[in-house]
Formats: sequence, C-alpha cells, structure tokens
Amino acid sequence: MPRSVNSVASRNRRKKILKQAKGYFGRRKNVYTVAKNAVEKAMSYSYRDRKNKKRSFRGLWITRINAGARIHGLSYSQFMGKVKANNIELNRKVLADLAMNNPEAFKAIVEKVK
Repeated sequence: MPRSVNSVASRNRRKKILKQAKGYFGRRKNVYTVAKNAVEKAMSYSYRDRKNKKRSFRGLWITRINAGARIHGLSYSQFMGKVKANNIELNRKVLADLAMNNPEAFKAIVEKVK
C-alpha cells in the first residue's frame, strides 16, 4: 500500500501562515520557512503588547489627571487619595477624560474633594 500523506492539510497549514504574512517585506511574505518565523515573532509581539497597551494607557491617564490636579493646587497622589476617601466612584480613564475635555466638571470634582 502506498504511503498516504495528507497534502490537503499541509497545504492549508502553509497557506494559513502565508496569508498571515501578507504585507511583510521581502522573503518574509512568500517563503514559507521565513514567513513562519516572522509570523511567530509577530504573534508573540502582539500578545506581549496587548498587555503593555493597558500599562501605557494607565500611565497616560495618570499623567493627564496629574496635570489637571496640579492646576488646582493638588498633586496626583493627594487628589487620588481624597477621591478614594470621598467615595467618588470614577476610574482613572473617566477622570483623565474629564481633566482633558471637560475642565469645569473636573474642577467641580476637585472642589468637592478639597
């Protein structure tokens, strides 16, 4: 009996990798072995950076809240401590948005916690 190789599955597996490598430069887009390495590396970067994105956005929000709070004479840590003490249930994302796009509402929050 002749040897059976599942070439349909093999071809589909290779096509899947090459489809993911679409838009890459040089041999990374059309040579399977090179594309496979490039796609694996890209997937590991994307996994890592989905975690890092949360980290960097939190840092951005803290910077914006700090800038808004310092205008009103408070540091970030003093402001956040007073927000927590007054049981204001606004997260950093919302506070940063208020500080940047709605300064009068942010000022009202600062006056409430002072």
